[in-house]
Amino acid sequence: MSTATELVTTGGRGHDHRRPARRARWWAEVGWKYPVAVVIIAYAIAPLLYVLSASLDSGGSLAGSNALFASFDLGSYAALAETHFWTWMGNTLIVGGASAIGAVIMGAAAAYAFSRFRFAGRRAGLTSLLIVQMFPQTVAFVAVFLLLLALGEVVPVLGINSRLALICVYLGGALGANTFLMYGYFNSIPTDLDESARIDGASHAQVFWRIIMPLVTPVLAVVGLLAFIAAFGDFILAKIVLTSEDHWTLAVGMYQWVSNQLTSRWGLFAAGAVLASLPVLVLFLSVQRYIVGGLTAGSVKG
Repeated sequence: MSTATELVTTGGRGHDHRRPARRARWWAEVGWKYPVAVVIIAYAIAPLLYVLSASLDSGGSLAGSNALFASFDLGSYAALAETHFWTWMGNTLIVGGASAIGAVIMGAAAAYAFSRFRFAGRRAGLTSLLIVQMFPQTVAFVAVFLLLLALGEVVPVLGINSRLALICVYLGGALGANTFLMYGYFNSIPTDLDESARIDGASHAQVFWRIIMPLVTPVLAVVGLLAFIAAFGDFILAKIVLTSEDHWTLAVGMYQWVSNQLTSRWGLFAAGAVLASLPVLVLFLSVQRYIVGGLTAGSVKG
């Protein structure tokens, strides 16, 4: 009886001694991630709360920096109706949507060609795209301006102050990284599907649109999202190409509200920023389920 009691007691002590060790191991492997996650979330949410507070400030200033949500006034949101905000919103959605659709189609067509066909200059073409994507479009803004200036004399719709011209400028740099991202994803699709479809009499166009495109939906969603966000938030090229106020995008138009320190309208700017974030948020939530798969498969399976 005493031996059994001793064993039970010893086993209980051993279990008690193992608890701190398990807890320490849990904190070392998993537990530390929770405080880090809280810090990151707080760091990400703080600017959003600041902007939202400033948009609701009754004085239309940055008073929210001193006390968040000290007042609640929708005057800044109502004042947006007296500006060109909704015109700029429409312009931005048109330019961003067209740029995203064009980037997806162009990138998918190029990636399909590089992935499925073997032709002279294929490797050189891929290398050229890799080199070109290292230079941002803003580097060539002088050349873009002069090109559109000359082109507008021949084809006015593709000249300065044209939304179509701005879309074409964005699409001019749409291949680069998009093609490489899609190229890796296209390589992960078995070529047996293409061969089976061709045996059944399908053309390359039918294989591309009916078989390949439905299978690469995740990477199409990722490329479309990235292209839309890039066009949505661009300022330099949009400022150079669009000159009249009724053709401005949100980035260009809203900048005018805070460009002069003496007449800055920060409350109006903050309210516009809150509303401008909604289309991007809706689009992101719509394609959220594709993002991880599109990015990882496109970057790993080259």
